[in-house]
Amino acid sequence: MIRALIVATLAIAPLLALPGCASDPHKGYVLGSTYDKGVRTIAVPIFDNTTYTPGLEQTLTEALVKRLQTDTPWRIADRDAADTVLTGVIDDARLDVLTRTPATGLVQEQVLTLRVSFTWRDNRTGDVRVRRERFSVASSFTPARGAAGEPGERIEVGQRAAIDEMARAIVAELRADF
Repeated sequence: MIRALIVATLAIAPLLALPGCASDPHKGYVLGSTYDKGVRTIAVPIFDNTTYTPGLEQTLTEALVKRLQTDTPWRIADRDAADTVLTGVIDDARLDVLTRTPATGLVQEQVLTLRVSFTWRDNRTGDVRVRRERFSVASSFTPARGAAGEPGERIEVGQRAAIDEMARAIVAELRADF
């Protein structure tokens, strides 16, 4: 029984590794990390924020650090000691109405769109590895109605969802070119 379980585990284990595109386009798909193995450390200083929504920069930077720690092989380091540095600015945080309740005209669903410009620079050579301008993500949520008593989500829920999506999207942009 135990031997059969071990054999089955060993047979299934290679299938559990998720394939990804290789950094060399001639290799096609590979089983392993698609992040540059030449990078060991990355610094993420607090992003700038040119919006009228305070605190987004701190929350986005924290989300990026957590995402980098969980999704990449890189360690977070101080700016002067890191192999690479990820810097950026939150250009826009826009809240738009998606739907309204027909009977009352109250907002039923809103979308928060974040737009960020960022640069990932190699500290060792000074070369820009990735630069994106006006990179955007959007996240919808159901706003709370306050005194109306209808349940809903506070705007912070929509902000957090958009920030988490932005952190995921930025880290995905740091993958090796293929």
